[in-house]
Amino acid sequence: MIDRIQRTLPSAVQQQAIKPAEAQRAFSQFLKEAINEVNKQQIESDLLTTKLAKGENVDLHNVMIASQKASVSLQLAIEVRNKVIEAYQEVMRMQV
Repeated sequence: MIDRIQRTLPSAVQQQAIKPAEAQRAFSQFLKEAINEVNKQQIESDLLTTKLAKGENVDLHNVMIASQKASVSLQLAIEVRNKVIEAYQEVMRMQV
């Protein structure tokens, strides 16, 4: 039965071995992209809010949606950071 499952998997998935340096680079790139995305949403929200305050033709609901997206993405980033810090502290408390 396992042989049948393995035959259905693409060969790229079966043979995918990531070296530690590549994994570190991939994780680092992922973090950079995630932080840039949060920053982009914050900037977009700020620009829309500024346009609305200046009286430019901007829909209020678009401003509110952008603001909430930016807020939620920032809260998510903060929670992920908190969990990473907790995990690091837990590892440091382990006795060898």
